[in-house]
Amino acid sequence: MSTTVSTAAPAEQIIKIHSAKPSFFGILRGEFFKIRHQWITWIMLVLLLGVIVLPYIVEATGPNIKTQLLTVPLHFFYNQMSISLAVLRVFTGIFLLIVTATAIGLEYQLGTICVLLARGVGRLQLLSAKLLAVAIIALLLLVFGLLLNVLLTLALVSGLSGNLNALNSLTSTFWSDTWTYILSILLNMGVTILLATAMTVLFRSLSFGLSASLVWFPIDNIGIIFLVLAFRITNQDFWRNISAYLLGPNLNTMASALTSGRAESIGAQPLVQVDGTHTVVVALVYAAIFAVVAIVLTWKRDVKE
Repeated sequence: MSTTVSTAAPAEQIIKIHSAKPSFFGILRGEFFKIRHQWITWIMLVLLLGVIVLPYIVEATGPNIKTQLLTVPLHFFYNQMSISLAVLRVFTGIFLLIVTATAIGLEYQLGTICVLLARGVGRLQLLSAKLLAVAIIALLLLVFGLLLNVLLTLALVSGLSGNLNALNSLTSTFWSDTWTYILSILLNMGVTILLATAMTVLFRSLSFGLSASLVWFPIDNIGIIFLVLAFRITNQDFWRNISAYLLGPNLNTMASALTSGRAESIGAQPLVQVDGTHTVVVALVYAAIFAVVAIVLTWKRDVKE
């Protein structure tokens, strides 16, 4: 009796092992492991840290910064908020473009996606795990960036004035505008992740996906110059109106439009006046298009080595 039980148990275990399918959270842990062990991730983090700290070093040596803090502290804090959050938006976007394209593109480049699918991982399941991993990293990155900016701002104020009394000038409108700016960064992050996902899934290549993702926003910004030239040559408003539907310029002006100009933005902006609702709708439409492209192509196309 005992012999029968001892030989049957291993057989049952083998059957369970072969019939088992990878869990979603197991795949998610694997994605974190891969992203964490990519050297490009840490290089980008160091560069991001540098660009966050650099503006504070420059401002600390500015000739009029102390006078501005002491005479118009609210204006000083609005400038600080606009600069720090604008830098955070732009460079976290670049970071997420690279991390997302690498996380997806490497599977195609190395051929490991065929191994994963052969082991029972679903195509959309794998894509969802990658997107969730990058989204969690984006949230952690945003929290880290915000905390670092707060600490650096407090250090700058304390170093210039010797105390933190200037914080008493902050109004409820300032905090509302700051929260609005942060929400615009979250939307920017989401669109950026979906852009890199769509481009990499479309080309099934790390190099092409990463290249297409990184040149999208420069093309958008440079395109504004050509639209200006076209308007001056033809004197037709059609060319200026096109700029209102470009993704990059709308993301650039979103925070300023949502805060009625109290918070400043950086980068090329639409050539016509747009409000905050318009910028959000345009960004959401692009996000929906990128998501549909990534999902449909992942779902419908066969994976080839």
